[in-house]
Amino acid sequence: MRILISGASIAGPVLAYWLTRYGHEVTVVERSPVLRKTGGHAVDLFKPAMDISERMGVLDRIESLATGTERLTFLREGTRKPISGDVTKIFAAASDRHVEVMRDDLSEIYYDAAREDVEYLFGDSIASIGEDGDVTFEVGSPRRFDLVVGADGLHSNVRRLVFGEVAKNFTGAYLAVLSVPRELGVPGAMFGHIGPGRSAQVYGARHVEDSRAVFLFRTQAELEYHHRDVPRQKQLLREAFAGLHPDVDGWLTYLDGDRVFYFDSITQLQEDTWSRGRVALVGDAAYCPGPAIGGSTSLAVLGAYVLAGELSRNPHEVAFARYENEMRDLVHASRAFALGVAKTLIPTTRLGVTALTRGMQLVTSLPSWLVRPIAKLNSKGVRLHDSMVVRDYERQGAEIPAP
Repeated sequence: MRILISGASIAGPVLAYWLTRYGHEVTVVERSPVLRKTGGHAVDLFKPAMDISERMGVLDRIESLATGTERLTFLREGTRKPISGDVTKIFAAASDRHVEVMRDDLSEIYYDAAREDVEYLFGDSIASIGEDGDVTFEVGSPRRFDLVVGADGLHSNVRRLVFGEVAKNFTGAYLAVLSVPRELGVPGAMFGHIGPGRSAQVYGARHVEDSRAVFLFRTQAELEYHHRDVPRQKQLLREAFAGLHPDVDGWLTYLDGDRVFYFDSITQLQEDTWSRGRVALVGDAAYCPGPAIGGSTSLAVLGAYVLAGELSRNPHEVAFARYENEMRDLVHASRAFALGVAKTLIPTTRLGVTALTRGMQLVTSLPSWLVRPIAKLNSKGVRLHDSMVVRDYERQGAEIPAP
């Protein structure tokens, strides 16, 4: 089949890889004129996504570009004594197999995995999608495809065109990421300040030329801004972190330059139907559980893998239904998990801040051999992402053409 994918970040290239492996003719359209280099935040790949990456032959490259963060240190607002935690132990509790990698690096790795077999249309976007598969573009000539897949993120253009407005759940939190000079961060460590309703950290990675400042904060009501209005977003960030600490004030001065900047609400999509006619959604475009808190990257990788696998075995109507059934319970669990994480990571009281930092100290104080067995007692909590099953579609009858 001729399949058009909108979006070349994470889910799009992973889906393109597997669809071409199963013999489909794939085109990916991306609004950005080049592969996006947004200077974004580090993302986590848990065991299912790592297993899929290994099957794609790219795991060694991913692990070679791991951020290597091993230590997390916080200074609570109004105190002078920092509190530290062992990041490797914290993630050992969450997953048997885990890596933290910069989102830009991960996107490029997945793109490289199949770019020789996939047609990429950069600097363009879908303008309309007909029921028969006719697609018009903002720049290019109209074309016809058998299927169209939206892998274009939380603010999906495909979702807007086909599904209209969908139900969303604002978690009460916001995330911002700012590129800052390399010397402000230390490779292998994250240092930050935390107070009721807000936290800011800075970290580096050994192979990245700059460092990242990451800001999380909560509000009682949604803020008014457009997701493309960067000056307004910067103003809101300054207001949210005024007076937390001089360090943070210093990081925020880099908002005045041309450094890469990201800002968005941590919002969940609440729809449970991700297909209509010849169109399907995958990743954050379909079921974003909340950026930075719900394992959305691993969920996107798994969703792309499942969608391609089902299309390798079934007509698209059946494949779309099976894909939705396969992912629905995982999505529901991720949504619930993310809401809990948002409350934990951004406590609104001083007592909550103390509980968070002391909990980090407790996990760090436990012997390494004890951390994982304790965590495994609750697969719906910190072990949620490792509980996701990766089916072997190749052994179950997927038809893969000879190389």
